[in-house]
Amino acid sequence: MSQIVEIKVPDIGNYTGVDVIDVAVKVGDKIAVDDTLITLETDKATMDVPADHAGVVKEVLVKVGDKVSEGSVIVKVEAADAATTTQTDEAPAKAAATVPAATTAKPVAVNVPDIGNFSNVDVIEVDIKVGDEVAVDQTLVTLETDKATMDVPSTVAGKVTAVHVKVGDKVSEGSALIEVAAASAPAAESATQDQKQAAEIKKQVAATPSAENNELRAEIKSHVSQAFGSSDIDEKGFEKAHASPSVRKLARELGVDLARVSGSGRKGRITPLDLRNFVKEVMQKVEHGGAGTALGGGLDLLPWPKVDFSQFGEIEVKELSRIKKISGQNLARNWVMIPHVTLQEDADMTELETFRKQLNKEWERAGLKVSPLAFIILACVKALQEFPEFNSSLDGNNLILKKYINIGFAADTPNGLVVPVIKNTDKKGLKEITQELADMSKRAREGKLKPQEMQGACFTISSLGGIGGTGFTPIINAPEVAILGVCKSQIKPSWNGKEFEPRLQCPLSLSFDHRVIDGAAGMRFLVFISQLLADFRRVTL
Repeated sequence: MSQIVEIKVPDIGNYTGVDVIDVAVKVGDKIAVDDTLITLETDKATMDVPADHAGVVKEVLVKVGDKVSEGSVIVKVEAADAATTTQTDEAPAKAAATVPAATTAKPVAVNVPDIGNFSNVDVIEVDIKVGDEVAVDQTLVTLETDKATMDVPSTVAGKVTAVHVKVGDKVSEGSALIEVAAASAPAAESATQDQKQAAEIKKQVAATPSAENNELRAEIKSHVSQAFGSSDIDEKGFEKAHASPSVRKLARELGVDLARVSGSGRKGRITPLDLRNFVKEVMQKVEHGGAGTALGGGLDLLPWPKVDFSQFGEIEVKELSRIKKISGQNLARNWVMIPHVTLQEDADMTELETFRKQLNKEWERAGLKVSPLAFIILACVKALQEFPEFNSSLDGNNLILKKYINIGFAADTPNGLVVPVIKNTDKKGLKEITQELADMSKRAREGKLKPQEMQGACFTISSLGGIGGTGFTPIINAPEVAILGVCKSQIKPSWNGKEFEPRLQCPLSLSFDHRVIDGAAGMRFLVFISQLLADFRRVTL
């Protein structure tokens, strides 16, 4: 007979009525010992509650938003030994009838689709497992590039018979993700994802030259001390860290303070990949020498100050979005590695604004509303054609001059800044650019841009025109060599030779890579754009 086991909330200290913020299992799931069932959150920390029995989940008794205490029943599980026990000799025919049949349908492979020119893309989430029923368009895995995250949906419906990827893997177009069939044979129990990754990390770390002679932990602690000022584990911080038991165990073995590791998992959970990246960063400093190597790009910078801000007053900790984490790293690299020069110029937009309002009336029936940015994009296309060194990229001692023009524009979204790219902009008119601007801006805010729609830019425009400002220093988006910043147009007095008259002036800020472009060329480029916007008829010349 089947044995149903209740798994309850274990000893969680003196806490009662603790919030359930995540439920990681559902009815029908196969679980192993130490698999996370739910995540709890107190006023001081989050904690995973692991399974203490393996088997098949028959009932889930909690949901997100519930409050639980020690002894609260989380799930009811058909114990693994009972679930796999065959029937007694008294009913062999019945037993044969209840054993799941072997796969009869030929499995269909689901592979990574076209994801642009990206390769070796990180798998950051796997949302399915063997035995799950999947539908068409259901998310299978989530990938992360240096510019965006993307969900990969299923192209077929059925039961998952094999999963070929795990969190931390790298995939490219065509890589096998899963196999799906109408029916499947029973799947063997496997170790949890975190446990498997932890084992892999141990192997990788052990293979590092710096880990010889069993000195790995001492070396890690030594260089953590150089980077952070101390190698001691903050026990309170370690306890509060949101991580699974296997990750905690591995962190202890490596002497890594989890309080210093940023979690990229759901609700800030520290994954084995996060721990591996932290160790890798420290080991890079061992390999290359110098405390500032990993944190400061070889500049021998002082360690980042670690301050307990709560000692000065009330604080709130808010995790950066994934987009801000990635873009922040790119911006820091670009600012440090590219010698920026920024020039300022005002563009007289008076006549152009009159023309824009006229067009908006004419295009109103078509539902189109042209923005000043559309005109600025066309002006930049003309300027890139006139000054080809601005449409280039630096590759060592070579300058790559591009014969195409793709314009990127910075789009403000709830999760941070992204840069959609309008392809072949030199072959498009004002109306088509207006349509693409509106469409891509909307999908950027909704997080629906495809990776290939955010790559291949030759030149980027960062517009704050809808907000304000009189100028700023935009950071170049490598491997581009220049970027144009735009602020809000303002009415200013302008001398016409006889008197001052009110004119609509738009502040422009051009940053460029001084290794490729000198100051005179930069100012000519900026003045050229300003002249085009002052008299847009010049675009046709």
